[in-house]
Amino acid sequence: MTTAPERPAATTPYLASGPDDLVRRFVREGDHVHAAATMSRPNALLNAVCRAFAGSHSLTVSTTAVHSSAHALALSGAVRKVITGFVGDTFPSPRPNRLYRELAEGRPFEIEMWSLLSYTQRLMAAALGQPFATTGSMLAETDLRHGKEGSLHLVPHPEDPERSVTLLTPLRPRIALFHGVVADRRGNVVAVPPLGEGAWAAYAATDGVLASVEAIVDDEVIAAMPDRVVIPAARVLGLCEAPLGAHPQSLRTGGLAGVEGYLDDYAFLTDIVTACKDPETAAAWYEEWVGGVESHADYLERLGEERRASLAFPAPPAAPRPPADGSGAPTEQEQLIVLGARAVAELVRERGYDTLLAGIGTSHMSAWLAARLLAADGVQVQVAAELGLQSMDPEAGDVFLFSQRHAERSQMLAGVAETLGGAVAANPRCLGVLSAAEIDPDANINTTLLPDGRWITGSGGANDIASSVDCVVVAVASPRRYVPRLTHLTSPGLHVRDVVSQFGRFTRPGAGTAFELTSWLPPVPGRGRGAQDLPDGPEAAVRELTGWTVGVSGFLTDEKAVTTEELTLLRTMDPEGFYR
Repeated sequence: MTTAPERPAATTPYLASGPDDLVRRFVREGDHVHAAATMSRPNALLNAVCRAFAGSHSLTVSTTAVHSSAHALALSGAVRKVITGFVGDTFPSPRPNRLYRELAEGRPFEIEMWSLLSYTQRLMAAALGQPFATTGSMLAETDLRHGKEGSLHLVPHPEDPERSVTLLTPLRPRIALFHGVVADRRGNVVAVPPLGEGAWAAYAATDGVLASVEAIVDDEVIAAMPDRVVIPAARVLGLCEAPLGAHPQSLRTGGLAGVEGYLDDYAFLTDIVTACKDPETAAAWYEEWVGGVESHADYLERLGEERRASLAFPAPPAAPRPPADGSGAPTEQEQLIVLGARAVAELVRERGYDTLLAGIGTSHMSAWLAARLLAADGVQVQVAAELGLQSMDPEAGDVFLFSQRHAERSQMLAGVAETLGGAVAANPRCLGVLSAAEIDPDANINTTLLPDGRWITGSGGANDIASSVDCVVVAVASPRRYVPRLTHLTSPGLHVRDVVSQFGRFTRPGAGTAFELTSWLPPVPGRGRGAQDLPDGPEAAVRELTGWTVGVSGFLTDEKAVTTEELTLLRTMDPEGFYR
């Protein structure tokens, strides 16, 4: 492997023939390489990293989440360690990926897990030249603290020694990879929000940025839009063109410089999930799309012109869908989502929350449905997603939380810091809506490890949300999910007000007090249970469908049956039945 050349001061970046040329010229074995996480991860550059360092097990890679085509990091054997907040799959719904069953034991790579905001705050500290970042996320009170003895410090609060402050060491990669819309030959890179972690890694990287863009344009084009430059030329070591460089993820361009945006390739994402269920098919997928690909141009050729054209965004209006059928009985998941939406809507009305932070999964479906139910009653509440979408009006028919279709229908597009920081942590009128793989009677949440040691996904932004604002947790009840003791404490339950199951709502007066079942709707058949297996009454439901020893309120209210109107709204949002 060639060593990286020293870059003279005040020079133009190296203009590479493509991502592979760029990576081979600048990245060294043993490097810490950062993949910047907007909603358009630099996947062409990551694929090139995997090809260049396959089998070396040498690199440290930091990125907010490992999912979709980033599974190539595991399959290539290029990586020794990953620093992140999420490892798994996100489409069509969040779930574990078989590649990472033994992740807790260091296979296929060593892992260092953070919450999304704390991870971003570490980049910000490095970018600002600060010795530490402070965070309000309760990392030290959860199992996220493990393995961070040199990176996470709990110190006395200087104004109140009875309290403590959490300090985080800066995150300083050597090289940051970034994919933008366009750039000039001087290296000024244009990107369009939502920006996720934004440009912080570009300033945090000790050596600088390797950037791919959809097109390199004349200097005059960029000079006419200085407000769109996200990464300045002085930070850019090397630059290349890589059309569809974020594929299979999406890119929003705003039509700048005549460049078309593109949507997430849902079919491609589904194929990755399917392939990773078996080691042989996973290896075959890697060889077809990464290891056996000569260049990014070869990758585009394999995609084919028709497929590439089908992803163009904004796209022509689709043919109208037939009206959703809200008749018939709800499924277990649909009843859960509707009960979650009712709980959220009621809390908004009672307590005046102005923002819903929607966590990915059944939780975001409940948040979206709640906002629609409230709007029908003339009550407005803003819906936000952690990567920077605020005041969302999600497009019906697309259930992916981070779709560019929803970005186009948002009133504000920003990043992680503005959303998990400004709209959530600094906003007492925000209500978090979360999911859980395990939840205990104190509402502490596990989304990291199963009892047998298998990996789930990690925190993402859940710890940050649960640490700072009131929350509702929406999760199907079972003895394996509603547990007396967690396998791993990912997110604290201190601020969780309600836990919503498929048969009713558990509520408590406040942290440290016991939950009680306060509303009841007879459950419907679900996975592995027929009508004859359903519990007879609320006490039996708590006993048979949870591992909790909690009571039923003396003021238990009966939930009305799921209505045709609620089901119609939900099925309009989810016509394919991903959450059915």
